[in-house]
Amino acid sequence: MAVPETTTEQRAEQILDVFDTAFGELLAADPTAFQVKFRKMAASAFAFYRGTACLFYADLEHERHGGPFVDERTGRVWIHGDLHAENFGTYMDANGRLVFNVNDFDEAYVGPFTWDLKRFAASVALIGYTKALSDEQISELVRIYANAYRERIHQLATGTKSDEAPSFTLDTSVGPLLDALRDARARTRFALLDSMTEIRDHERRFSSGGGAIELDAATRYKVLAAFDGYLETLPESSLVRPDSYRVKDVVGRRGVGIGSAGLPSYNILLEGHSDALENDVVIYLKQAQTPAVSRHVTDRAVREYFQHEGHRTVISQRALQAHADPWLGWTELDGAGQLVAEVSPYAVDLDWSDIDDPAEIAGVVADLGRATATMHASADEAESGQSLVPFSTERAIDAAIAADEEGFADLLVEFAHVYGARARADHQIFVDLFRNGRLIR
Repeated sequence: MAVPETTTEQRAEQILDVFDTAFGELLAADPTAFQVKFRKMAASAFAFYRGTACLFYADLEHERHGGPFVDERTGRVWIHGDLHAENFGTYMDANGRLVFNVNDFDEAYVGPFTWDLKRFAASVALIGYTKALSDEQISELVRIYANAYRERIHQLATGTKSDEAPSFTLDTSVGPLLDALRDARARTRFALLDSMTEIRDHERRFSSGGGAIELDAATRYKVLAAFDGYLETLPESSLVRPDSYRVKDVVGRRGVGIGSAGLPSYNILLEGHSDALENDVVIYLKQAQTPAVSRHVTDRAVREYFQHEGHRTVISQRALQAHADPWLGWTELDGAGQLVAEVSPYAVDLDWSDIDDPAEIAGVVADLGRATATMHASADEAESGQSLVPFSTERAIDAAIAADEEGFADLLVEFAHVYGARARADHQIFVDLFRNGRLIR
């Protein structure tokens, strides 16, 4: 990847332009939320990189019509859209099994599979830099990721259904992945409910404070109407006894996390699978955002496939994540698409803070390469319920890589170093822009 020659001020103006396109409306609506978001991003180059998928895809604009390993098929597969080293963690799947895999599908879309791999590779360079790894060690980690991805894709493309690679579960995982799964298993629904709710008049209700916002009658009515629309989007396999969806309480919440600044969000307390108070369920309803990658994919068939961004997020997640959250669905509120999913007690993100030994890092990176390949191969499963990508993605990717086995890893290694350095320089520019009042006026 060649980085165009620009002065610091020229790059600053580019960053400002991209931010205005990506965040302008939300920032104007809730500047306080973006003060929090930008301060989190200022903490490190990696935190900055996490919050700037918009800048990443703007820099890859020249690749939107092709590039190495990208052809008519591999250029339109389901991709995560924001695949970095911290977007992996645990979830409880629809079969009640704890799984470690990719998470956070807010940026998911259809595009070149290499964009996911490049975004991850650059994140490895940034993490490696913070852990004082040499360039040679970082190169080796990216090669390990590339080789694990390639090996798993080939296995999935050439194997039969009966010998497909197993998911990362309590029985198949090791190291930090197993630690995350064990942490998730130790958590309970009761502890989650206890942190968010209280018992009043023999019924569970949301507690005041802690970020909860009491709703006026008109807003509550609109949220409940949106909830009714959401129920129609659930697959039949999710529909259990009717009382499960009885609403007990609703509150508003401010958007949380680097990627959710300024987005309105609501929590809804439901009866759950039984009358017992400890089995109540909390779901969230959040305005879905425009994915950064969509601004750089011009395929009309892709754009017209989705009703709105809530629909796009859910269809993408179901395509990329086997046996997704049974509460996952979409709806509309005030004309905007909404994502709806469970606030799960079993969600634990991969924690890189204590993964310092190079051999352990290599093992984790290899597992994440395998997880990425499994994700890319999931969309042609019958239960994904999508028709936008009707071919076998793993076979298409396998054939593309087979044409240049050695060049595949080389491509990712070169990109990791070049874009990692670019992100570190951009982070400093960003901090100066923020400190001097040029991002939020």
